[in-house]
Amino acid sequence: MSSGPRPPFDATALFKYTESPNPEWKFGDGMTLNSPQAKQWKEDEKLGWRTWDMDETPKPARYQLLTSAIGPRPIAFVSSLSADGVPNLAPFSYFSMVAHDPPLISVSFSLAPGKPKDTRENIRLTKEFTVNIISEPWIEAANATAIDSPPEIDEWIVSGLTKEPSEVVKPPRVKESAVSLECELFHFQDICPPGSDLVTNTLVLGIIKKAHIRNAVLAEGGNSVDPEKLRPVARFGGQTYARLGDGFELPRPSWKRVQDVVYGLMGKPNGVNGHSSS
Repeated sequence: MSSGPRPPFDATALFKYTESPNPEWKFGDGMTLNSPQAKQWKEDEKLGWRTWDMDETPKPARYQLLTSAIGPRPIAFVSSLSADGVPNLAPFSYFSMVAHDPPLISVSFSLAPGKPKDTRENIRLTKEFTVNIISEPWIEAANATAIDSPPEIDEWIVSGLTKEPSEVVKPPRVKESAVSLECELFHFQDICPPGSDLVTNTLVLGIIKKAHIRNAVLAEGGNSVDPEKLRPVARFGGQTYARLGDGFELPRPSWKRVQDVVYGLMGKPNGVNGHSSS
């Protein structure tokens, strides 16, 4: 990460669609060297690789390495309630969509000895939570809820964000969020390192019962979200967050259309058995 002063955040910068990096790419081409960036990428191979043995890498170093390498990661801004009804609000970047049938998301929690995560405990006991997608205009408010505060501190007050009643679960959703998901606990799995019975992580699968999406961020047709309008924020390692830049579309290859080309690359121009596969 570079040091020194940063330029002001450019709130006018918009997500936009461009061509893909290599629009003339063909099956079998590998990485084409048709741009200065690609040529430099190939040149950088000469610097070699450094390898980390995870069994021998200290846990803090693992965290620093992996969170900076695996990204950008989406952020689950989770609202939950304790068994006594105490609200909690916290961001988690070990988060992803798992499936659409049934509609599942995953959130996982890293646990320190003697420091249980309030969100984890709340979900375990109440089996309900909401996940709210963070957008650029209120990222500072969301980040403030990551404060290492005593249990009695209300993160909603710290953030200044607004509670919006959910429809089928008790934890409120975040009104400022353009996408909020009401979730019920589907699966709760404690995770221990191999050969140990010490729980160091917990994986939670939540089944989405209700999805609330602002009309203003819907794409034309109203059945999907426009990334330019959502302006979601993602996470890297350390203190680094990221925003969307340019986007490009790549259609999924159709086997029916490209099978002859692929067989040709394999030296079997008429198909596997010597017969036309069309």
